[in-house]
Amino acid sequence: MLALVGNASLAVQLVMGLLLVASFMSWWYIFIKMFAIRRATRLAEAFEKEFWSGADLQTLFKRATQDWKQAGELERIFEAGFREFSKLKGQPGMDMSAVMGGARRAMRATYQREMDKLESNLAFLATVGSVSPYVGLFGTVWGIMNAFRGLSNVVQATLANVAPGIAEALIATAMGLFAAIPAVVAYNRYTHDIDRLANRFESFMEEFSNILQRQAHRA
Repeated sequence: MLALVGNASLAVQLVMGLLLVASFMSWWYIFIKMFAIRRATRLAEAFEKEFWSGADLQTLFKRATQDWKQAGELERIFEAGFREFSKLKGQPGMDMSAVMGGARRAMRATYQREMDKLESNLAFLATVGSVSPYVGLFGTVWGIMNAFRGLSNVVQATLANVAPGIAEALIATAMGLFAAIPAVVAYNRYTHDIDRLANRFESFMEEFSNILQRQAHRA
């Protein structure tokens, strides 16, 4: 394999190098996303369990503000909504709709920021998955062209003359698939997991808005 790569033309070697770099970067982002999504899911489950167990909202809010960097995505959404709700409710002359509208907007803005973080680098995986096979195919076509051009200097063309060049060229296609397949599988899996988290966050925002509305009515 190393001999085939070493004997390939410069253009094919550049294509292989590009694909190798793309493969390494995609695997790096695959592991980063895996740990990030697992952490987000674990923290969301823990916060929901504590929230629905009847914990005091002020206690949850105080803990979220004190340890904001280590808080999960769902906890930050809760913190943003409760902060805005408490601030607007304390202002004189604020009606119920304005208070609830402000709390929902604050949660929605935090939700968008957290989703952007979770979705970061997914576009790179999608690009590698869709482009790598074509880049590898370009290297293959280039290598086959060079292999057949080399036959012009041969008196009698045989399969033995052209086979090594074609084998070198086909490695580029194999490397393109090697880079693309894991990226596509990871992209589809992570997109599904992030969509589930997004639905979970949106459901929590709706339920928490109802709790805040009931609390405002009692006040």
